[in-house]
Amino acid sequence: QVQVVESGGGLVQAGGSLRLSCAASGTIFSINVMGWYRQGPGKQRELVAAITSGGSTNYADSVKGRFTISRDNAKNTVYLQMNSLKPEDTADYYCKATLRSVGALRADYWGQGTQVTVSS
Repeated sequence: QVQVVESGGGLVQAGGSLRLSCAASGTIFSINVMGWYRQGPGKQRELVAAITSGGSTNYADSVKGRFTISRDNAKNTVYLQMNSLKPEDTADYYCKATLRSVGALRADYWGQGTQVTVSS
């Protein structure tokens, strides 16, 4: 069984910073991609940033230069450092891990989400 758990959300003023963490645990054989998605009020879920096991990254245009994704492969953990936050960054942030668990095919596993609120 695999679990994906996020932490680090909260309330911050515009211009401030937050760091999100996401850890995958369980009977994991290998993790390919880990990424962060967000869903704002009345909006569809969108990719924020993703990182492969080799360290290649991909960012949404709206967060380039402000957010940084990083990963600790030994800990099966991914981080999202969010700087210069804007009110439009307010959303529920979800972590997704694309991985193979022992004895199973590769699949996507989602966390339960963590709320980020940026006040103006």
